Amino acid sequence: MGQRRVVIMGAAGRDFHNFNVVFRDDPEVQVVAFTAAQIPRIDRRRYPGELAGPRYPEGIPIVPENTLEDLLRRESVDEVVFAYSDVSHELVMHQASRVLAAGADFSLLGPARTALECSVPVISILATRTGAGKSPTSRFVAGLLMEQGLRPAVIRHPMPYGDLVAQRVQRFAAMEDLDRAQATVEEREDYEPHIRRGLVVWAGVDYQEVVTAAQKEASVIIWDGGNNDFSFLRSDLEIVVADPMRAGHELTYHPGEMNLRRADIVVVSKVNSALPEHVAQVKANIRAVNPDAVVVETDTVITASDPAQITGKTVLVVEDGPTLTHGGMASGAGLEAAREFRAAQVVDPREYAKGRLAETFETYSHLGPILPAVGYYAEQLHDLEATINAVPAEVVVSATPFSLSSLMTLNKPLVQITYELAERGEPLLSDLVRSFLRERQLSA
Repeated sequence: MGQRRVVIMGAAGRDFHNFNVVFRDDPEVQVVAFTAAQIPRIDRRRYPGELAGPRYPEGIPIVPENTLEDLLRRESVDEVVFAYSDVSHELVMHQASRVLAAGADFSLLGPARTALECSVPVISILATRTGAGKSPTSRFVAGLLMEQGLRPAVIRHPMPYGDLVAQRVQRFAAMEDLDRAQATVEEREDYEPHIRRGLVVWAGVDYQEVVTAAQKEASVIIWDGGNNDFSFLRSDLEIVVADPMRAGHELTYHPGEMNLRRADIVVVSKVNSALPEHVAQVKANIRAVNPDAVVVETDTVITASDPAQITGKTVLVVEDGPTLTHGGMASGAGLEAAREFRAAQVVDPREYAKGRLAETFETYSHLGPILPAVGYYAEQLHDLEATINAVPAEVVVSATPFSLSSLMTLNKPLVQITYELAERGEPLLSDLVRSFLRERQLSA
């Protein structure tokens, strides 16, 4: 028998990792292509030979997912490996049906084959959906570790949208590092809050090299996962965040349900904003599939840099982009803050959307009267700036975790919204994390 010919369906993250760990050095497999979805403009390029290794000196093409059937027939593909996240179970099986109908096998790779070993303890922060509250949970856990005198390193889920060779291993210890790396809005949203707290954030494309570098500096690693993907690292403690604002999704999205079933601790977030019956539904679903998990309830506390600037004003609300687009939410903390601090009116930005942002509203028709902070590329950032300045509002209410004004010139004042985890009732997440640290002899 000859080599097994494989295509990896991805979104410039899990797909590259699966290739690097499982397929790159396997002489019995030939990966003929990646397909690309979710993120704009990551197709029609190549996974470079410098990363793909000596078996692939010309690299590997990355093609649009909508050409999948033609690709499978043209390249006589034997197997398609599905490798992206935050998608419904129904969508996964639609993709499987496409592949099977074209004559290939369909598969997924799990943690046993793809998780990397680390020489220091690993706490993985995962979620059942994008926007569930994973980032505030990661920041909370990082704060606990720092209080214990530990040196946590944060390893982020990949966002390699630029020069893949240059992004092989990325270390962000200061705001200037983001500028040097030409970090996108989406990267800044996840990296800046950690950096401002004095943490070092690691990311990249080749996570074996990322881990090798990061664990030299850290006593503990926090895996801060993106979308609702599962950890790239072998974890000693898995904390999974479930969102009662989308009750039921914890059992209907991939790989969120798998995360829930594996969790050591499940954090039910946003309890102060959710309906009690939705909180109860999420907790019942947790008990049904993972009765051994410890369930923790938390609140999400929203603050504003200057609440008085919101009160009685017409405002434009800018929200975290991926939470609304991939995550499927109509609005987020920004709109909640506008209402809490009694804005006179929230201006719907749709009719003022410039350039490709108009297409974003068409693609994601579920969006409420908010502006998603989409900025994967310079043109999108320009469109975002132009749209903000075109909206006839008195104030910008920005709930994106990085400072918009650091990347653009705005013609109206900006009020920064922050949202952090707050504990409520028992068991407390802080007690559980401290207990883990004691068991690992990392604290008194």
